[in-house]
Amino acid sequence: MSTAIQIPFEERRDADAWEAAMTYVSDAFALAALDGIHPDALAEAALCAAMCELVAVHGEAGAALVAARLADRVTAGEFSDSWRH
Repeated sequence: MSTAIQIPFEERRDADAWEAAMTYVSDAFALAALDGIHPDALAEAALCAAMCELVAVHGEAGAALVAARLADRVTAGEFSDSWRH
């Protein structure tokens, strides 16, 4: 009998999509750096573009909730040890 934890398909698919999306974003940062674009400029532009997408999908209130949760996650250090460019 296997003791491996089974992850439901939907969660696996979402995790796979998230990992793929992070790869695209990481690649965009690398390409921008090659073109001499400062990471801070791209990061702010990426956040603005992401917020536009979130507003389109979830409306202003939903996007604001995502932004509020991001602030808590930043303060908690969640992004300090993750994806580096």
